[in-house]
Amino acid sequence: MLLVRWMIKRRLHPYKRLFFVFFLLYSTWVALLILAPVMLPAGIVSDLSGVVGYSDNSELINGLPFPWNAVYSAGDTLCHQRAERSLSINGNEMPFCARCTALWFGIAVGLGIMVFFTIELDVRFFIAIIVSFVPLGVDGVGQLFGFWESMNSIRILTGLPAGIVCGVAVGIIFDEIGSFGIFKKTPSSEE
Repeated sequence: MLLVRWMIKRRLHPYKRLFFVFFLLYSTWVALLILAPVMLPAGIVSDLSGVVGYSDNSELINGLPFPWNAVYSAGDTLCHQRAERSLSINGNEMPFCARCTALWFGIAVGLGIMVFFTIELDVRFFIAIIVSFVPLGVDGVGQLFGFWESMNSIRILTGLPAGIVCGVAVGIIFDEIGSFGIFKKTPSSEE
């Protein structure tokens, strides 16, 4: 807890409104991820297992109404969506696997933290990065090499902290870009 108190300060960044708009847009995306299986009729989206980087389920997804087809299309391309590694709501598989869903949600939480606070980029933050990514890496590599098959609860618990740190990192990057003067207003001359 002390580590967090040393790192966090109230957000006084002059472009916090712009960052807040980004947070709202991103949070809308995460809400769509969660609402997609709820808003569709029960049981029409199941076993989307496929390959990352390829649209394996385009026939099914193209038949879904907008915006749910766009959400599931993103999941179809960006995630393996293996049924046994995915959560289901309303009898429908989520657009992303459990770990990816936790990462998306964690990024929203991290961005939400950065709406109100600013965090220094220092050694303590790098330690936080390592601490949050090591469990994700160990679990992912262990599954990849067949040492074990983790449960969705473990996938969520390893994805969420990594996502939070990623969201905070995006906020830090935003602060740093702002400090370079990219967003600075130039005085206009009145004629």
